Amino acid sequence: MALSIPLSLLDLTRVKKDEPAAEGIARSVRLARTADRLGYHRLWFAEHHNAPTIASSATALMIQHVTAQTKNLRVGAGGIMLPNHSPLVIAEQFGMLETLYPGRIDLGLGRAPGTDGATMRALRRDGREADRFPQDVLELHGYLSGNSRISGVNAYPGAGTHVPLYILGSSLFGAQLAAQFGLPYAFASHFAPTALNDAARLYRETFDAKGPLAGPEAKPHFIAAVNVIAADDASAAQDQRRQAEDGWLQAFLGRGQALSSEDLRAVRRHPQAQQILGMLDRTVVGTQSDVVGGLEALVREVQADELILVNLAVAEEHQHRTLELLAPAAAS
Repeated sequence: MALSIPLSLLDLTRVKKDEPAAEGIARSVRLARTADRLGYHRLWFAEHHNAPTIASSATALMIQHVTAQTKNLRVGAGGIMLPNHSPLVIAEQFGMLETLYPGRIDLGLGRAPGTDGATMRALRRDGREADRFPQDVLELHGYLSGNSRISGVNAYPGAGTHVPLYILGSSLFGAQLAAQFGLPYAFASHFAPTALNDAARLYRETFDAKGPLAGPEAKPHFIAAVNVIAADDASAAQDQRRQAEDGWLQAFLGRGQALSSEDLRAVRRHPQAQQILGMLDRTVVGTQSDVVGGLEALVREVQADELILVNLAVAEEHQHRTLELLAPAAAS
């Protein structure tokens, strides 16, 4: 039952209502240790701001904290929202991480701000920074490769660390840019499923093995993100899915008010709720064989070189069981 490609993980470091952020972070560490033990390839954390249910806003610090408490996992950003930052500062941060944990650090880069307009302004950004994204990626690569594009300016530490870069995206823009640069590409189909097939095709068809950031043996590397819940019993997995969907509806439609079970049942019938739940179309739920089969089908569909799993289970014990049932070592 083992998949023939690497399995990786994306963790948003979720914090539950009325729970201290420290508990959400501790839960992520416990899950990381389970993933490390079970042979997952990499674990990424995402940058979000002004999100009370997500504790990975200081992404580089979260990566350092988890890398220090694991042994084998590659750990990185999925991603750093580069328009929020100076490329030099990111090169210094991730150069430091690579210096501390050689060969274990990844740097995925996104073009979106990862937040709303008011918070973007609080970050001292006005929205135009995204237009510089391609140039900022080139500048960042220059610092990390030791070939700075700005005379007299270098990243210390960082220069010559060659932290691997990945372009992230949920549209065709990222696919085209990653292909043009000769970089790996990860598509956020776990919340933006509609463009997945077009993005995968465009990336492969236009990949430039001689692009400005391509390595000597560059070839397309397409990573598809997918939500998963695996359980020993199919009904338990479906119950976890419903709870996860209720959480999404609460987040998008609650307007700061807690929705009762009756409210959530009623809301599900509304077109807006169906549109929100449609964001989770790339979700595979069920027993081990159900989920492995669904993942195999996704790999064939988009010719994925790697899958990055988003553990959608709500209860921590179900999160760990999902990792156990889908792990490379467990499914062989």
